[in-house]
Amino acid sequence: GQDITQIRQSAKEQERVADDLSRLIDTANAPIFGVDVDGMVTEWNHKAAEMLGFAKGETMGKALVEHFIQPENRSSVTEVLTKALAGEETANYELPLLSKFGDPYTVLLNATTRRDSRGKIIGVVGVGQDITTLNRLMAEAKRVADDLTRLIETANAPIFGVDTQGNVTEWNQKLAGLSHFTKQETIGKALVANFITEEYHGAVSLVLLKALHGEETASFELPLVKNGEKKAVLLLNATTRRGPDGEVIGVICVGQDITQLNAMTAEQQRVADDLARLIDSANAPIFGVDINGMVTEWNKKAVSILGFDKDETIGKNLVHTFIQPEDRKSVSDVLQKALSGKETANYELPLLTKHGERYTILLNATTRRNARGEITGVVGVG
Repeated sequence: GQDITQIRQSAKEQERVADDLSRLIDTANAPIFGVDVDGMVTEWNHKAAEMLGFAKGETMGKALVEHFIQPENRSSVTEVLTKALAGEETANYELPLLSKFGDPYTVLLNATTRRDSRGKIIGVVGVGQDITTLNRLMAEAKRVADDLTRLIETANAPIFGVDTQGNVTEWNQKLAGLSHFTKQETIGKALVANFITEEYHGAVSLVLLKALHGEETASFELPLVKNGEKKAVLLLNATTRRGPDGEVIGVICVGQDITQLNAMTAEQQRVADDLARLIDSANAPIFGVDINGMVTEWNKKAVSILGFDKDETIGKNLVHTFIQPEDRKSVSDVLQKALSGKETANYELPLLTKHGERYTILLNATTRRNARGEITGVVGVG
């Protein structure tokens, strides 16, 4: 006879391992399937059944590719299985599957060669991870990113972005038109060193540094200069740009072209300066009051006639300080009419000089308004 005790023990151990492996495959929280050398299903665990709706009994012995893979994907899946059956395993293959009810699934699969005890290839086992939801989320994130890219590129506002090193990552069409630098000329280059005039290097660098530390800046002016010529002036908001984990990845700046606004403001200031000089140097006495009757204008001619310096009058009440008591009511009436929009021409204004001499000025009392048309006072030209 022959002692087969050890052989039996070895066979039992192999059977126990096989049973353990079978239970592990069947109860795994990942979809697992297996095929033999002819591509017929030999494994189909609970997770695969739950995900795809096909019970194990509906799959066993059937051709995996022909029955459970869409026609357009059969060639690539067959290629993966053929490689594994030749001993060439494939990791992280995205396997498209269609459920019994027509729902598409994507499984990230490792296709592993299966061998018998003699090392002979007997099939393929595929262990997967359901990445359907992940792919859907990634597709949605890509859609949002693409939409944002298009929005930035086509926005009617100048927009640029930099990374954490200060190199340009965004330069939209509007900014290209205003700055006369194309996107190709700017991407990857240092913003401050290449596209900001030297006098603004410090200020812009500080704004970017703050944004890179999470401190955003609203409404800072940035002139755009090319070849020494100022092309535009932007009013910008610098916003911190963050990655998917909240980490700072750069700065995005959205602006407004205020070139024309600045030009208009400068022109308004010039006109205001001209008017102030005209009032001050006019050969007629001119004074102005605010809505409370306080003196805001007192030109040189008024000074020469009445003897009160400008500093002695500004901020003082015109009627109470410079008009005789018996004339105050009539003067107040004229000023109130002008403050309600009703102007008075050729009003005889009685005044008393600093030295007690009486003067009468033939006055036009004109309503004074701000840029929004709101009444701000009265100006009198005598």
